[in-house]
Amino acid sequence: MTSAFFFVFITSFCMLFICRKLAKAVGLVDKPNARKHHQGVIPLVGGVSIFLTLIVTSFLFPQLKVVSPLFLSCATILVVTGVIDDRYDISFKARLIIQTIISLVMIGVGNKSLHSLGYLMGSDVIELSVVSSVVITVLGIIGAINAFNMVDGIDGLLGGLASVTFGALGFVFLINGNRDLAIFCGLMVTAMMPYILLNMGFPLGRRFKVFMGDAGSIFIGFTVIWLLIEATQGPNATPIRPVTALWMIAIPLMDMATIMIRRIRKGHSPFKPDREHLHHICQRLGMSNHMALFIICLMASIMAGVGIGADMAQIPESVMFISFLCIFSVYFFVISHIWRITTLVHRIFKVRKPAISEPSSSDSVTNL
Repeated sequence: MTSAFFFVFITSFCMLFICRKLAKAVGLVDKPNARKHHQGVIPLVGGVSIFLTLIVTSFLFPQLKVVSPLFLSCATILVVTGVIDDRYDISFKARLIIQTIISLVMIGVGNKSLHSLGYLMGSDVIELSVVSSVVITVLGIIGAINAFNMVDGIDGLLGGLASVTFGALGFVFLINGNRDLAIFCGLMVTAMMPYILLNMGFPLGRRFKVFMGDAGSIFIGFTVIWLLIEATQGPNATPIRPVTALWMIAIPLMDMATIMIRRIRKGHSPFKPDREHLHHICQRLGMSNHMALFIICLMASIMAGVGIGADMAQIPESVMFISFLCIFSVYFFVISHIWRITTLVHRIFKVRKPAISEPSSSDSVTNL
């Protein structure tokens, strides 16, 4: 078992160096512009390297049952779409259509759907009709994919938040006896570690820096929602209750919902890119990239930990759901009024307001 994890780590590292060479040759790179303030052209190969590493591992270690054929097929289409988008910048409508088709394939071929929402409203389980199940599943898959795509804005953030989610899922699968999926989550975290190191400039400096790319953020979001459906919608006893899934992806989910609501309220398209995400606000408050990364990942870890703890303690699902909505309401209010709140705090404690600064670097472009 240890050899498999070691193999994944080394293979992922090697894949990064191979892919970054190819990326520069074919123009699969991220260039600075008005919204992206990094220096130089950066290869967009983090996600591709992770994906290829898992494919190689699945062939060399078939006993680990790393990926199913359906998962591999759907993921391949999404990764290829992401690579094309990274290279040629296709429209968000085209991406949404492809994501919708993949969602329908998951439902129709793999029977992977959200058909039960648990006891969100009290003593009666909420079972969805066929039509409602299809609609909610499609929205859930598209939402998860783009939630992780949208948080990919500063060095290490997507990898850090994904590691929190995969780590939480792996723990839940492990304690519930699902060894195969627990190992898969562990392999995902292991495969991401070389990317996180190079993305943050360790140990070889900025010369070998890489970005995740849309191919990577889409793949990670898809993998997360696939595992969440596996964890909450099994035919028999499931590792976690459906409401717990919200807590495991709380920060990407709340950030996406908040930013899209704010865009709509301003009369803009919810898919219009901007610089008002949580990581942007942290930077403009004067935090360094590393501090923003730490704070956001800490928030995600706390939310996932609370969700798992409440699930294990059998806290009523309705209480967990209402609590999540309350936290989201507070989050939305704070983010929407962050500058007023900051000014008030500075006045109360009589401290100098930090200078608003633009980030010195950014990760792969936020498309939605």
